[in-house]
Amino acid sequence: MDVKLRKMLKYLREKNGKDLMEESEESEELSEAGEKQHHVKNCVKSLSCSQTKSSLLKRRAKKPFTCSQCGKSYTVKGTLAIHMRTHTGENLHTCDQCGKSFPIKAYLKDHMRIHTGEKPYSCDQCGKSFTYRHSLKSHTRAHSGEKPYTCDQCGNSFTSKRSLKEHMSIHTGVRPHTCDQCGTSFRQKAALREHMTIHTGVKPFACDQCGKSFRKSCTFKVHLRRHSGERPFTCDQCGKTFFRSDALKDHLKVHTKEKPYMCTLCGRSFSQSGTLKLHQKRHNSVKEHMCFDCGKTFVRDAELKLHQSTHTGEKPFKCSHCDKRFRWSDYLKKHERIHTGEKPYHCSQCGKSFTLSSSLLSHTKNKCVKS
Repeated sequence: MDVKLRKMLKYLREKNGKDLMEESEESEELSEAGEKQHHVKNCVKSLSCSQTKSSLLKRRAKKPFTCSQCGKSYTVKGTLAIHMRTHTGENLHTCDQCGKSFPIKAYLKDHMRIHTGEKPYSCDQCGKSFTYRHSLKSHTRAHSGEKPYTCDQCGNSFTSKRSLKEHMSIHTGVRPHTCDQCGTSFRQKAALREHMTIHTGVKPFACDQCGKSFRKSCTFKVHLRRHSGERPFTCDQCGKTFFRSDALKDHLKVHTKEKPYMCTLCGRSFSQSGTLKLHQKRHNSVKEHMCFDCGKTFVRDAELKLHQSTHTGEKPFKCSHCDKRFRWSDYLKKHERIHTGEKPYHCSQCGKSFTLSSSLLSHTKNKCVKS
C-alpha cells in the first residue's frame, strides 16, 4: 500500500467513519471494508491527497451513481460497477456451503464467519462479540446512549441507519420483503428469513446442552435461560422473577387486579390466559391424569404429582435456611419469608406490609385504619 493510500485510509477512519458506515449499512451486498478500500483507491488514482479529501467530503453529500436495475445509489462509480455484478452474475465469488454469491472475494471471506461462527469484533465494555465491524459500532452506541438517526415523523431515535430505515416502514406501510412461497410480506429481511423456516422446516438454533432445536433465536434464548437459571425480568412490586417479559407482564395483572381473560361458560375472569385455559378444562371435565393409588383424576400432570406426594409422604422442597421440608413449592416460598423478612403484600391504604396475601386480606377487611 503506497503512502497516499495509507494516509487516506487513516483520514477516512478518523473523519468519515460514520459516513462510511452508513453507506455500508445501506448496501447489503457491499461490506464496510471493501467500500472503504474502493473509495480510496478510486480517488487516489486521479487526485492529490488534499484534493481527494475535499472532493470526497463534497461527494459524500450525494450519491449520483444509480443502478438502472434496482435503483440503489452510490457515491462512487466504481462501487456501482461492483454492485452491478450482483445483477449480471459476472466475476461472482460463491459460498460452497450455502450458495450465496458476492461481487468481491473479501465479502465472501466476511460471509464465511456466519458458517464458522467466528466473531472477531468484541465490545470492550461487555465482552459481547460480533461477526461484522459495523455491528460492533452500532452495539457500542447502546452503551454510550448515542442514537444519531432520528425519525422525522415521530421523533424516535436509533443507533443505526438501517434500524431507522426499517422503522420508517411503520409510517409508510411498505413491506418490501415478500415470501415467495406464501406471499406474506415483512418490514424486515430478518423477519422474512425467520418466516422461511416454517416452509423449510429448518430449526437452525440448537441447544448444546439438551439437543433441542428452535426456529426462532428469541425462543432459543428463552430456552437457554432454563438451563442457566437466569431470570432477567423482575416484578418491582413483589420481587418475583421470570424467564420471559410476557410472563412478567401477565404477572403484573395480579397486582393491578386486572382480569382480562373471561370464561364464556360461567363469566369468571382471570389475570392470565393460561389460568383461563385450565379453568375451561374443568368445565369440560378433561381430567386425563389419574392417580393409580386412589383413582382420583386431575386436569394437569403437575397436580397429579403433587397429589401423589400425599401417598408417598415425599417432601421434595427443602428450606435453604433450616432443615424444614415441604410438599409444595408455594409452601416453601411462604416459609422462607420467615427467614428473609420479605413482606411482598402491601396495604394501599396505610402502607403496612405482610408476609402472606391472606394476612393482607384479613387486615383490609377488619383492621385497616385509612389515613
